[in-house]
Amino acid sequence: MITTDVLDREGKISGKVNLPEDFFGAEINDNLLTQAVRVYLSNQRKAHAKTKTRSEVLRTTAKWFRQKGTGRARHGSRSAPIFVGGGVAHGPRGTQNYEKKMSKAMRIKALAGALTMKFKNKEVIVINGLDKIEGKTKELTKILAGIKTGKAKKFLLVLPKKMDLITRAGGNIPWLTIRPVSLLTAYEVLNSDHLLILKEAIDKFKKE
Repeated sequence: MITTDVLDREGKISGKVNLPEDFFGAEINDNLLTQAVRVYLSNQRKAHAKTKTRSEVLRTTAKWFRQKGTGRARHGSRSAPIFVGGGVAHGPRGTQNYEKKMSKAMRIKALAGALTMKFKNKEVIVINGLDKIEGKTKELTKILAGIKTGKAKKFLLVLPKKMDLITRAGGNIPWLTIRPVSLLTAYEVLNSDHLLILKEAIDKFKKE
């Protein structure tokens, strides 16, 4: 059985809680974690690169030089790709698809590995009482400041479900990311310095 301390709003130990071994005592597969990170980042990527073809370049449509008698190859358009300032042949069109897929079983296994890694590194903190805040950024910042986490700079706050007051309070805190358990990913867990989990969210891990 895996247990950890539960902190209250003042950062003091108020009890203990059992963590599901399937998520906090799982096997850490480095290759699977690497794949999960690569899939996540690739799916965030958008196709911004786009070049103009010869039909899109704004250049004169007049014939560049006469057809015969110049000794040169015949050309009818200055927007041809072989000329400076002309269109680009076979360039990116802004429609590239960088989407990658990963099975649900692999995503859950990668998430479990990431959570286990954080727990073994003592970077998982279970908090109780945040559901009573009034949606004020100052209030949430004060609570998080009372939790001693060393030199951590990025925090991931895990909620049991969407909670509007906490989301509103943490929306303006640049070093805090808020996610419900249902939307949690291995990348976000690994990208945070400390994982802050509401006590009520522990049971949600068991159901996922």
